[in-house]
Amino acid sequence: MLDYEKLGVFYLGRQRDLGAAESSGDLILYDSKDLTTHAVIVGMTGSGKTGLGITLLEEAAIDGIPAIIIDPKGDMGNLLLNFPQMAPEDLAPWIEESEAVRKGRTVDEQAAAMSEQWRTGLAEWEQPIERIAKLRDAADMTIYTPGSTAGIPLSVLKSFAAPSAEVINSADAFRERVMATVSGILALLGIDADPIRSREHILLSNILSHAWQKGQTLDMASLIREIQSPPFAKIGVMELDSVFPPSDRLELAMAVNNLLASPGFAAWLEGEPLQIQRLLYTPEGKPRLAVISIAHLGDAERMFFVTILLNEVVSWMRSQTGTTSLRALLYMDEVFGYLPPTANPPSKLPMLTLLKQARAFGLGLILATQNPVDLDYKALSNAGTWFLGRLQTERDKARVLDGLEGATAASGKVFDRQTTEQILSGLGNRLFLMNNVHEDAPVVFQTRWALSFLRGPLTRDQISGLMASRKPAAVEGAPAVASSASTQQTAKVVAPATSALPSSHVAAVLSAGPILPPSVIQKYLAIAGDVPAQAHIDYRPALLGQGRLHFVDSKSHVDCWADLVRVITVGDAALARDPWEDAEAWNHDIFQSDDQPAGDAAYVELPPELMKAKSYISWRATFKTHLYQAERLGLFYCEELKEYSKPGEIEGDLRVRLSQRAREQRDAEVEKLRAKHVKDAERLQEKLRKAQQRVDREQAQASAAKTSAIVSFGQTVLGAIMGRKVASVTNVTRASSSARAAGRAAQQGTDVERAEDDVDTLQQEIQTLQTQVEQEMNAIRVKYEADRLTLTPYAVTPRKCDITVEDVMLLWMPWQSDGQSQPTPAWDKQLNVPHG
Repeated sequence: MLDYEKLGVFYLGRQRDLGAAESSGDLILYDSKDLTTHAVIVGMTGSGKTGLGITLLEEAAIDGIPAIIIDPKGDMGNLLLNFPQMAPEDLAPWIEESEAVRKGRTVDEQAAAMSEQWRTGLAEWEQPIERIAKLRDAADMTIYTPGSTAGIPLSVLKSFAAPSAEVINSADAFRERVMATVSGILALLGIDADPIRSREHILLSNILSHAWQKGQTLDMASLIREIQSPPFAKIGVMELDSVFPPSDRLELAMAVNNLLASPGFAAWLEGEPLQIQRLLYTPEGKPRLAVISIAHLGDAERMFFVTILLNEVVSWMRSQTGTTSLRALLYMDEVFGYLPPTANPPSKLPMLTLLKQARAFGLGLILATQNPVDLDYKALSNAGTWFLGRLQTERDKARVLDGLEGATAASGKVFDRQTTEQILSGLGNRLFLMNNVHEDAPVVFQTRWALSFLRGPLTRDQISGLMASRKPAAVEGAPAVASSASTQQTAKVVAPATSALPSSHVAAVLSAGPILPPSVIQKYLAIAGDVPAQAHIDYRPALLGQGRLHFVDSKSHVDCWADLVRVITVGDAALARDPWEDAEAWNHDIFQSDDQPAGDAAYVELPPELMKAKSYISWRATFKTHLYQAERLGLFYCEELKEYSKPGEIEGDLRVRLSQRAREQRDAEVEKLRAKHVKDAERLQEKLRKAQQRVDREQAQASAAKTSAIVSFGQTVLGAIMGRKVASVTNVTRASSSARAAGRAAQQGTDVERAEDDVDTLQQEIQTLQTQVEQEMNAIRVKYEADRLTLTPYAVTPRKCDITVEDVMLLWMPWQSDGQSQPTPAWDKQLNVPHG
């Protein structure tokens, strides 16, 4: 069996002559790097468009390429129906009873028939059943449902987070981000706003720009407040109240507030945060196929979500390094309405940005549609590969030909419109014309059998069943991030103590804080925003240490500063002279303290050590010693790629980065290998052609078919070396028949024997070259397999002379109580999650 699991190629199907009843044995192996120039799939209902899309995504997963899949119709969830044995009991829950009835079968009988059909189909397309397990193991597959709890919910409205520094520092990128985000918000409110003329659009754009340029993040509540009282007095050169009077701003704020207060809006506030890196990869670094189902949403909600998602992809893209290898895919199963030729919906601007710029970052877009008329084909001229299936009307065909002609012209090639039109007229189910600008000519092929069970759109209940086991862990929130100033390589989450302090302290509650020496600094930990205003607050003591470390290391090219917070909760036991070994690492980035306490609070009595000024002097000295002896910048080192992790980079994200680097080096070595051997292959092919001509002259009866067979053998080897995408399963047969034909010619005499010997020798040389190339390519593949990359811990010691102890002080920690239940922490729980 031909090995199609090759370096960076996708097995899509077999070449097909439209006049033939069946596909030929020539496999269509698509170079994954070609997807960096994007692809378009066009075909009417029943053409096999969804099957082709799923095939592409299956191949991407097997090759370790993650994908975000926007699913407006519910079909792409079929990617999760990849059962290792395709047994009847696996398929039975996914069989429609009405379908079984139409075929005169029970559900179990239909499941058995589908099981047999799938196993037979896989075998006919030379795919062992074990390939399904390989797909399942290669990538995580998750269905997300924004605005719904059917799948894994996505929270896109908890905050309008400030974009990355790369976006903020780029005037064009920042303007596009603001414009698209505001257009999405107003679309959700049902306001069709022009970015230039609309007061609503201009006001919200100024509010977001003002906040984001300061690195501030707005949530819905703060957005409502800023609409009523913006942080600026003018818009342009005119007074704010003249452009947008307070009464009108209140009306807009009420519209946003009503949206926030509506019962159906709660689902938008739940679930995992919308983070592109976490959609593409698990926290452990495993690639993911993230199916984002939006079939349950209304038109305005779909437009809002797609706009927000595309904006996040643009920001993520701009934070990546440039690459010529395929890094990730963005697939949209129906692009109709999101990229029209004349109108400008909010989704169009970020989609145009991706089509024009994503190639440089290794992000490939695959846009599918069954409605080719309403598409902006000028934008799609950026697509290098077009998969064209059966079309419904002549108008559809004409529009597709116009788009394909533009894309071909943009690549500098000649487009044969008449021939292409004839081919499109003859396409049937699962037949596609592939026009790839990276190839010499278009090719018609039949798509291979899908590894996933294609049962049609999934219902909400079916999505819920598929994701049921994953919801509790997913909804709890994102994984903790390890502290960069820690020797531990994984996150350590320290849960806040929820039990009350010992009875002796609980009894000794004071109505006012104790009187301390002037040199003793005391701070009050900020109370969390979700603590009820009527809650009773008790302050309990802790020792707070804040420091700054400078990590410098020439091997890992590290030169960074780290701010840290260490907290020691104080109980009955006396504090040791050096208490810092038991200190908890808190998140410096969100740590906030106040100089004044909350009103009407009570205080737990202080231990004597915390009331002495000299104690803090001693603790300050031991804290500096502790920082030098105990704190380390925890990194990883990959020996195979000679790469170190970056400060604050968790292991999963590092593995993602290393996998991409390995893919880039793999592709570079493959290209180098092809360049190295292509001249040898061409030289041998030419010598073989001349040798056979000599045989023909000596043996007149040698047929042209024999010559064609032998030369075909050489061409096949040349094609393998040069990386052509069409591979033939008949090569070995052709070579064998050629050798037999040459053997018969050797009987004609000495001259014929010498000529035949030359042919045999050249055949052996070609076979040796082919074997050598295959071995070298396999060695490259093994060398850069992601699973073979090993990580070893690498610790960087802080520079002693740069250690700064900023503060060692008394910290009052707020606890809330309703007088009936046990007191609970009244501070932000994320403080106890260390962060780099």
